[in-house]
Amino acid sequence: MASITPLEFLRQVRQEVSRVTWPTRKETAVTTAMVFAMVIAAALFFFIVDQVMALGVRFVLGLGS
Repeated sequence: MASITPLEFLRQVRQEVSRVTWPTRKETAVTTAMVFAMVIAAALFFFIVDQVMALGVRFVLGLGS
């Protein structure tokens, strides 16, 4: 592998960064909102599943009232 100088490396980094398509503020906000919505949906799903399984275990073990 060919060795490059630190200046050449920095030049290449700048060139690559200029090729990146950065998201707009609106795209970032929408993506963030979707992440929060999915986290809330997953939390509710696992909460409900946990409650149903706990109810089933209590029923099987005779611990419920």
